[in-house]
Amino acid sequence: MLPDSVRAFTDIMPEVAAALGQGQPVVALESTIITHGMPYPDNERMAARVEDIVRSEGAVPATIAVADGRLCVGLSGEMRAALAQTAGAMKLSRGDLAFAIAEGRTGGTTVAATMMASHLAGIGVFATGGIGGVHKGAETSFDISADLDELARTPIIVVSAGAKAILDIEKTLEVLETKGVPVIGYGTDILPAFWSRQSPYKAPLRLDSPDAIARFHRVRLALGGHGGMLIANPVPAASEIAADIMAGHIAAAQADAAREGVSGKAVTPFLLDRILKATGGASLATNIALVENNARLAAQIARALRG
Repeated sequence: MLPDSVRAFTDIMPEVAAALGQGQPVVALESTIITHGMPYPDNERMAARVEDIVRSEGAVPATIAVADGRLCVGLSGEMRAALAQTAGAMKLSRGDLAFAIAEGRTGGTTVAATMMASHLAGIGVFATGGIGGVHKGAETSFDISADLDELARTPIIVVSAGAKAILDIEKTLEVLETKGVPVIGYGTDILPAFWSRQSPYKAPLRLDSPDAIARFHRVRLALGGHGGMLIANPVPAASEIAADIMAGHIAAAQADAAREGVSGKAVTPFLLDRILKATGGASLATNIALVENNARLAAQIARALRG
């Protein structure tokens, strides 16, 4: 359960606290997808729907965020709606999570920050859309997401649709391999690429059931493995956008970002916004579908871990 050192600034929603205390399955959910990933009101509707999906699969959802300096593990409906409409919310990763708490700020948690909070609270499974990774041009910009370091150090099962397709997926895979992070294609030998079910890259490992993922996780822990694992879960076929179509939109958005001097944490929201406009909203519909799909699988894995 929660260490004494963080109790003074952390609020665990009663439903989540009760589930953790009783050994029930819990799934953590990030909040940058609410604060930075989608426009209002789509973001609030999506977040509520994802929580409903987790509950329908027999687990308890715990959306994680920082609100007015409080680290919140689980949000009420009112808190979730307020966060969805917060202007100027911070995008919080490992480096600035404590800053936001100390300064009484509000922000959405990235994959890295959500993993940190999940581990503190005793939650072992986390569902997101896509992880951050190595940005294109990182050999000169050194723009590499803290998500990769967090996956290497924090023992959380992260269910995603692969790395975000705006990234250099090949280099992202290389970094994950170097850091010893297992990358598992769920029911596929090909690594999915966020909006698309396929990429040019083979999934390093493959598993086909929540029970198999839970078994692998237990063996890793028994062998002393201290880091997390990444489950790459393809977006449903009916909702995907083909990779060749997305490639053109991504290239155009990246050219715009370079021309306008966008850098750092602003890159991903900028690119997602440009791609949303270029696809006439189709990328948002696919994003919602893949997040829902990941939440469903994460809940099934959380239940398998309790079996």
